[in-house]
Amino acid sequence: MKYRKLGRTRIEVSEISLGTWQVGGKWGSGFDDGLAEHIINEAIDEGVNFIDTADVYEAGASEAAVGRVVKSRSEEVFVATKCGRQINPHVNEGYTVEVLRKYVEDSLKNTGLDCLDLIQLHCPPTDVYYRPEIFELFDRLKDEGKIKNLGVSVEKVEEGLKAIEYPNVNTVQIIFNMFRQRPSELFFEQVRKKDIGVIVRVPLASGLLTGKFTQDSTFEKDDHRFFNREGAAFDKGETFSGVPFDIGLQAVDELKKVFPNRENLAPIALRWILDFPEVSCIIPGASKVAHLKSNLEAVELPSLTEEEKAAVNQIYKKHIKKHVHQLW
Repeated sequence: MKYRKLGRTRIEVSEISLGTWQVGGKWGSGFDDGLAEHIINEAIDEGVNFIDTADVYEAGASEAAVGRVVKSRSEEVFVATKCGRQINPHVNEGYTVEVLRKYVEDSLKNTGLDCLDLIQLHCPPTDVYYRPEIFELFDRLKDEGKIKNLGVSVEKVEEGLKAIEYPNVNTVQIIFNMFRQRPSELFFEQVRKKDIGVIVRVPLASGLLTGKFTQDSTFEKDDHRFFNREGAAFDKGETFSGVPFDIGLQAVDELKKVFPNRENLAPIALRWILDFPEVSCIIPGASKVAHLKSNLEAVELPSLTEEEKAAVNQIYKKHIKKHVHQLW
């Protein structure tokens, strides 16, 4: 494993870390505690030292599994969780200091940890980023020894840029991949200047960038790749990175020509992300150990050549950019 600095937190995190949205099983399958613990333990065995979870992942079951495993290990493993998405309806007015404080304290109980290494606002509505009192709360929680660092998980570049105006925001979690390239522009320029840790989520565009889907691929009705393609439940950018499925398949077919003889494009897609020095770590999910092993291959791959990078960018411009670039 290789490690990078998580911005000004000074924490050194594994380049490939672990996201736990579906760590207890595939989307819509229910949560399997044994499977979750097995995957998390395997990740730590492989050198993963940063695990991202959230209080809404399987109603807290993910947080609890992460806490159990981390407490059972001798290695130093950093735990990041998120708060705010329990607010229903999920609107600006629902965000109050009292509500968020309770969520943080509930996450401490749920994980069994004395202090959270990183707490992140979980994709709040854009208006929340313009409310200093929300961000000031986390200074008090830090003084109380309940958290070490504050970050945000964002949907839009605009939100990330606004968040890092607050001096206590040390990390930004953002969607960035071959099919969502806008963060590499102004956003990366600003995080370099301010020494912000960048945590990349949805790196494989909900599996599109593995190259394993076809027009005949189907998804369970409880899988967001079935029900959220148009944003019926949450921001559609979380599903296939906002790319229409058929357009994504066309683009992937062209990627396969750039990287021939690779049945699984996932390690290449992750390597593309790691070639940006602004990225601190990637948090791909894994619903089975095989997914974890596939993701970890990216660390050992050489950087893409300039010709390969140019080909990826051309495919993005030809097929994807007009569908996503201006939206997020």
